[in-house]
Amino acid sequence: PPPPPPPLPDAPPTSLHLPSLHNLPPPDALPISLHLPPPLHLPPPLHLPLHRKLRDPVDFHHISVLLEATRELLQPRPGRRFVDGTLGGGGHSEALLKDGAEVVGIDRDPKAIAAATRRLASYPGFLGARRGPFAQMVSLVGDLAPVDGVLLDLGVSSPQLDDPTRGFSLQGDGPVDMRMDPDQELDAATLLAQIDEPQLATILRDYGEEPRARRIARAIVAGRPWRSTQALADAVTRASGYRNSRTHPATRTFQAIRIAVNGELDQLKQGLDAALALVRPGGRIAVISFHSLEDRIVKRRFYAAAGRNAPRDAFGNPIPPPIGRLIVPRGIAGKDADRNNPRARSARLRVLERLPGSSSPSLSPIPPMTSSDPSSRSSS
Repeated sequence: PPPPPPPLPDAPPTSLHLPSLHNLPPPDALPISLHLPPPLHLPPPLHLPLHRKLRDPVDFHHISVLLEATRELLQPRPGRRFVDGTLGGGGHSEALLKDGAEVVGIDRDPKAIAAATRRLASYPGFLGARRGPFAQMVSLVGDLAPVDGVLLDLGVSSPQLDDPTRGFSLQGDGPVDMRMDPDQELDAATLLAQIDEPQLATILRDYGEEPRARRIARAIVAGRPWRSTQALADAVTRASGYRNSRTHPATRTFQAIRIAVNGELDQLKQGLDAALALVRPGGRIAVISFHSLEDRIVKRRFYAAAGRNAPRDAFGNPIPPPIGRLIVPRGIAGKDADRNNPRARSARLRVLERLPGSSSPSLSPIPPMTSSDPSSRSSS
């Protein structure tokens, strides 16, 4: 055994009674199993940029995507009235209000309405916010029609993504929720607990465009019930088998579940028709989408309203006559027009203008997509 340690100097008086090092038995006399206290588990450090501060979860302030392009194409000015169907933090609405226009907001999230109302209350043109899905904008704001423009900024807002308690994010653990309206009965955990494997695989394939939908659906069904977004994301990662992907392996799965929970694509189809019914001739509808499923629906609806790919009469005129025209036929890509905003990378802005003299639209349902359909390529 090693020699005993040298004597230590006398310690100052203290109320703690520590054992003397000289009274410890030699190492070979120690028992084999030591009863040590449990390790102290400290929370991981927060790695935040120096300029970033922690904010209240109800703070919906964020950098709006394609803000300047949207403002320029909607052409706000005094005497014009707009509907912001996805109010969120109020960034787009504020830009319209600064140019002297009137704006009424719609949102499903009461936190977004509260935050945006605080932000916009000082503008005389702010007509308030009304809670509900934008698909119901005719009943929500029909008393203010006709309007000069409607804006839809689709998907999940940055504050919702940044708040782990909402269940949208892959960056922090939280409940498996994903509801845009917190009072909605169906949340993601309930959906995953009730759905069968083939139905879930269909959702992942159709709403997430996930090529490995079946194996991921099998793992989700086998591991339920789900209470933690981190645990769900880890299970999807293991089941998918993706390695070194540019995005998180569970990104498409979370997108698909979120769309199913909130009925986003059906809401979008109904909302586009509602916007066309509210906008006066000469007014414009601007829609910002963030993935191909949304953009495909917007493009096909706008194409139908503009008479693109429609049957023609003997004189070459579309049947039925168009009720709108495409302002930027190919749309505006966020990666080109909003390069300094990381969340604009996948965004695309499309704008339709109601033609003067056109009546309220009565558009047929969107036909099913086919690979030969020239409008199936969302960038066109």
